[in-house]
Amino acid sequence: MSLFTGIMVYVIVWWLVLLTVFPFSNRAPDVPELGHVERAPKCPHMWMKTAVTTAIATLIWGMIYWIIDANLVSFRD
Repeated sequence: MSLFTGIMVYVIVWWLVLLTVFPFSNRAPDVPELGHVERAPKCPHMWMKTAVTTAIATLIWGMIYWIIDANLVSFRD
């Protein structure tokens, strides 16, 4: 896997993981403020979600890299 391909695979994996992590721990406020959407999360915890996304994406990318590097799956045949 070239450097460019590795970076592109990581970016795609990171975004897919981010979209799956977004819904976790979202709590709507009991009494929404005037002018806010009722379902808008009270505290979205974006820094925590970004850190969790980075950790999970790094693990998944490492597994993908190992599978390609060990020639378990070859895209060149």
